[in-house]
Amino acid sequence: MEATTTRSVARARMGSGLAVTVLLLPFGGYGLARAGVVPEGAPIVLGLLSVIASSVLLPALCEERAPFRHSSSHLAAHTLTGERSVDLNRITTVRLLTTFSYGSTYRTLLVRDAHGVRLGITTERSRRKLRRAIEKADANAARGVPGPRVSRAARAHLGLAPGRGLVVHTVLAFLLPAVSVSLYVVAVLRLGGQ
Repeated sequence: MEATTTRSVARARMGSGLAVTVLLLPFGGYGLARAGVVPEGAPIVLGLLSVIASSVLLPALCEERAPFRHSSSHLAAHTLTGERSVDLNRITTVRLLTTFSYGSTYRTLLVRDAHGVRLGITTERSRRKLRRAIEKADANAARGVPGPRVSRAARAHLGLAPGRGLVVHTVLAFLLPAVSVSLYVVAVLRLGGQ
């Protein structure tokens, strides 16, 4: 189990590294354009392609895909970077990731366990298992056992807290990426225009 967990974490890090590398391509293209190796407009084209590729790739790296395996203490599923198995008895954090596409809202619960394995929960069956695990951890926390850090938005999405946290989260989830992508595109356009 330890070797599988280590491989899973290593593959996840490689996938995240690839996504970050894709985001940095325009800046490398800028250096090549300044040296005369590629045309001056190359960073702009690379930047626009990088934004599109990374916005699709980053959220999908750890999302669960069929086939799924559930046990009383683990959630296991295939992801883009291979199979991952999260220990529900040793959850450390649960966050909610919200993305938008074609007028729809997509919510993924990002669960990390004590082994460093991260899995994006998207199915109702997995959400029910996670909700029971958090309720069990909350009951143990009442007895002094440290529990996982669960964001307010994740609790609201799981039905463990009022929905106010979900509204604020959704607004921020829309505004923060929009602003950061805009700043990234402006930086790439400035570099490409010089």
